[in-house]
Amino acid sequence: MEVMMKKRIAYAVTTLLLLIVEVLIALYVHDSFIRPYVGDVLVVIVIYTFIRIFIPEGYRLLPLYVFIFAAGVETLQLFHIVDILGLGESKFFRVLIGSVFDIADVLCYAVGCLILGGYEVWRGKKNTK
Repeated sequence: MEVMMKKRIAYAVTTLLLLIVEVLIALYVHDSFIRPYVGDVLVVIVIYTFIRIFIPEGYRLLPLYVFIFAAGVETLQLFHIVDILGLGESKFFRVLIGSVFDIADVLCYAVGCLILGGYEVWRGKKNTK
């Protein structure tokens, strides 16, 4: 199997596992740390690994792009984007897109993307050896 396909499969499996963790956190963890903070750190990692299924190499700045996307969605919550789109009555979309702006969420996204940036640096050094 070619190297690129192995990477795609690894990212797909990672995405699936992290998505399962996110769902389990959402359904069963009702605390004041894991659910609000760890869940938000993990969500940007899920987005990153999902994108990497399709673009397994290159784009070392992908963590930055993921952060900009996540912070953008969070900022749209400030303007009640779910209601503007007419999806305010849907619990699914209120959870998926979010309905309340919180700067702590943006900070969690930054932490997750810093972790991803560290991974990119490590991966780059590993590939140059």
